Amino acid sequence: MAHHDVLGAVILARNGDRTQCFQHPITQKPGPTRSTPLGEVQAHQLGQYLRGIYLDPSSSSHIRGIHSDLVDLTEVAVRVKVGGEGAAVFDSATALLQGLFPPNPDNRITLANETTVVAPLGGYQYVPVETVEPSNDRSLEPWTDCPAFQNHVQKMYASSEFKEASKAAQPFFHALRDFAFGQELTLENAYNVWDFVQAGLIHNKTYAHRLPPTFIEQARGFANLREDLVYSDKQMGGIGNIASRTALSSILKALQRIAFNGDPLQLMVIQTTYQPFISFFHQTEVVKSHPELAAIPDFGSALAIELRRGPPPDARDFLRFKFRNGTTDDFETIHVFKHREDIPLTEFIYRLENSVINSNREWAQACSASSSTVQAAWTKLGLPEGATTGNATADAAVGFVLACVMFLGLFFAAKFVRGRRAVRLRGPEESLSSVPSENVVQGRDGKAATRY
Repeated sequence: MAHHDVLGAVILARNGDRTQCFQHPITQKPGPTRSTPLGEVQAHQLGQYLRGIYLDPSSSSHIRGIHSDLVDLTEVAVRVKVGGEGAAVFDSATALLQGLFPPNPDNRITLANETTVVAPLGGYQYVPVETVEPSNDRSLEPWTDCPAFQNHVQKMYASSEFKEASKAAQPFFHALRDFAFGQELTLENAYNVWDFVQAGLIHNKTYAHRLPPTFIEQARGFANLREDLVYSDKQMGGIGNIASRTALSSILKALQRIAFNGDPLQLMVIQTTYQPFISFFHQTEVVKSHPELAAIPDFGSALAIELRRGPPPDARDFLRFKFRNGTTDDFETIHVFKHREDIPLTEFIYRLENSVINSNREWAQACSASSSTVQAAWTKLGLPEGATTGNATADAAVGFVLACVMFLGLFFAAKFVRGRRAVRLRGPEESLSSVPSENVVQGRDGKAATRY
């Protein structure tokens, strides 16, 4: 059945080109990087492309009722990952929004003295974004500081599949040694090797002229293999899929908001890095019909999840998934969970709900990182991380004292919260996305429904 009406969309966007960014082969923690003018152009082009699809009234995928010329800030929400590669991701979000909502001379105001003032740069539109920092929200960078994920990576390195691939990669790495200055030429480090070669090929004319044919393709191939093994899992709720398991918290809640008339949200943009794409395609079984997506998406890639509705009598909401790899191709419709057409929203939520990570506490449990809070308390008491007294009885006593201190802290914190009801504390219980508390709103079908 055709579902023509687009009620809204959630866009998962990858950042544009940036300088080389080293990632630790075990912890996956990234080093510093910055965006480039090329990356900003790629993100801007993506914004223009999305505008043509979802904000142009003549488009078959135009979002019904959305304000297209002057942005209505109640209809649009933007979340931006500012952990690893944070500066480049933030710049990409800014450029994307410039393309999505370009300057408009109607962005003006008339003052009391009848003077008309147009916003700078010919009516530039300032769209606020929510920055997502891993120090208080793990939804867009859950793989760092995650012991269980590090164990997953190490087990993958020890697997027979990886060892065989590593052996097969050695001839190429040997041939590459004169073009990978200072890089550790191993399959474990394949992502960093490819990132180095790619950055040189794009930004260094001398390097680009010297690099032999097929070397970039081979480097990309081994990097794809390594990243696909790292950020995937055979189980939907496995730790290897953690990049999408947390991101889906924001996605599902945004879709639920879009589905109800009581909430004005119609478009959410999540600007992030490549990891959630790989995990999402595995978690939703897209790779079974599109094995080419078991790879690193290009800079400026985007996944669009459209909330659609067909004609009566079937008033259900359906989801359509579209993927665009890089900035040169068009969206291609892909199907999740072996569906050959749009999937009902309710079924999509039902299939995923037990694997989605919705809070920092759930993240800590999945990562076996619940002890980190206690470890931090040990450090505050002046003991080195992981330290013990060497005596079991003394350790127990110190543990008891620590528990008492934590209990008293919670007691006084509770009293403080009672006196400051308007203050919402950020902590392990907090949801991984900014969604209002439970409310009863009127659904688009006119029925009352509960929203979270």
